[in-house]
Amino acid sequence: MNSIWAAGLMSGTSLDGTIDVALIKTDGIIVEKFSSFKSYSYSDEVRESIKESVEVAREWNFKGSEPELFKLTEELITVAQADAVNDLIQGSPIDKEELGVVGFHGQTILHKPPRDLKKGRTRQLGNGPLMSEILKTRVVYDFRTADMLAGGHGAPLCPPYHRALLENLINKDEIAVLNLGGIGNITWCNGSEDLIAFDTGPASAPINDLVTHFGLGDMDKDGLLASKGIVNKKILGEFLNNSYFNKKYPKSLDRYDFCHDQVLGLSIEDGAATLTRLCAESVSKAINILPKRPKNLIICGGGRHNPVMLQEIEKTADIKVFQAEDFGWRGDAIEAECFGFLAVRSINGLPISFPMTTGVGNEMSGGKICNPKSN
Repeated sequence: MNSIWAAGLMSGTSLDGTIDVALIKTDGIIVEKFSSFKSYSYSDEVRESIKESVEVAREWNFKGSEPELFKLTEELITVAQADAVNDLIQGSPIDKEELGVVGFHGQTILHKPPRDLKKGRTRQLGNGPLMSEILKTRVVYDFRTADMLAGGHGAPLCPPYHRALLENLINKDEIAVLNLGGIGNITWCNGSEDLIAFDTGPASAPINDLVTHFGLGDMDKDGLLASKGIVNKKILGEFLNNSYFNKKYPKSLDRYDFCHDQVLGLSIEDGAATLTRLCAESVSKAINILPKRPKNLIICGGGRHNPVMLQEIEKTADIKVFQAEDFGWRGDAIEAECFGFLAVRSINGLPISFPMTTGVGNEMSGGKICNPKSN
């Protein structure tokens, strides 16, 4: 299979209002080249429409017809992300005609994993055909639905890309990759034989929501609030009694399975400290159930910018923590790169989900492919 240039898009569950766009050249097995990467901000209109859609989605909960708001928000998201791709291409070393595919994850507004033998459901807002028409190129979108229809969790999807990045490292079975987004997820692989991944627990999402609730922005920048707080052990213990932590992998979470509501009786500093420790405890529990306990963690995702969170993970999990950049990776770009990578795997018919990553019965490809209409 020949390598092609792919653009990957990601707007995460932390709801930080950013669009990440990355260019990679790949055949869906190895990454041949990396090119431009950039983060863009949604307009206030789009950001508010997304937040409203998330709230409405929780009330809707897949019951009855979809709310009309979703169509409006979906179009706003698609146009904004298409504009971001166009802007990145214009400032990149590659020509628009060289772009072979766009991996368009969309914005997750509701994700319900399988429960009690019932299949899960997921909804990402993103109109693939519209983006294909705007960009005049092939687009792969809706990466999770096929997996969930087959009984999988639809998440996490980054493991095959993490495996590609780990391929060049020595002793890779002693290293795990931890992505800290709104939710944490971990990937461990033993060469090409085993690929294991699952959601560890809450990461930035409840902390971001707590800070927003107090009107102090949309994140605990540099962990400053948590650094001034004291962990409430009683509330922490209540969080950790959640049955999720006793489940075997593969397993996944919805963004709101763990909420900031339980710490609203605390000061914002103590609340942030408690939620930050919760993230660390979740990671520790995840590491301990892997087939082989890794000695090192490579951290990617937005949460790695929070030094207090990383210190808590290193101390609580008793593991050496490295930034993605320590290995030459682009930590902020990895999820966007991943969906460019998965788009190429999709068009080549390669699997993007596996029994020990999403829980699907057999390896399977996924993602809907659409091409622009002929002029």
